[in-house]
Amino acid sequence: MATGLQMSPQLEQIHGEIRDNFRALSNGFQRLDKIKDSNRQSKQLEELTGKMRECKRLIKDFDREIKDEESKNPPEVNKQLNDEKQSMIKELNSFVALRKTYMNSLGNKRVELFDEGGVSEPTADDNIQMASSMTNQELIDAGKKTMDETDQAIERTQKVVEQTIEVGTQTAVTLKGQTEQMGRIVNELDTINFSIKKASQLVKEIGRQINASCCFFSLLSVE
Repeated sequence: MATGLQMSPQLEQIHGEIRDNFRALSNGFQRLDKIKDSNRQSKQLEELTGKMRECKRLIKDFDREIKDEESKNPPEVNKQLNDEKQSMIKELNSFVALRKTYMNSLGNKRVELFDEGGVSEPTADDNIQMASSMTNQELIDAGKKTMDETDQAIERTQKVVEQTIEVGTQTAVTLKGQTEQMGRIVNELDTINFSIKKASQLVKEIGRQINASCCFFSLLSVE
């Protein structure tokens, strides 16, 4: 624990847990140098990764406690506490960088770090740097970048919606044209059917007239 650092009991407990984890990480990396089997090295790195993840969580808790107690402490105490937080963040970053060096030497990119279930190799800045450790300008730049990415995503979504509406409109026009064409075909079929019926009736009428004429001529020949 930092000498002469004034802390509340809650902060002391969190700070002590962080320091215990740092000692465990230091000893773990020293033992790692003595392990020759790559599988055992990977397993040891996974255990150390868990320790680093726990440290990250504890540092966040430490930062929240500092903010909660800020109004109760003198400015110099708050400065000392924030300096200690920054020191712990740097120390954790050094372990993350060391872990990455070992990972590169093993050629194993599959062991997760701080992203649960992730398979990509995150950098120290991506996983450890906390918002409270960033300068105001860094926070502003990060916010602008996020806003720009959001605007671009919205613009892409709007284009997709517009294209979908356009395709839907074209489809509706096509369907309307096909429906009208089907209506015309049905009307034409009705007309043809009507004409066939009329023609059938006409043929029957002509047949009756021919039969009557034949009967008439037959009677004339008998006389």
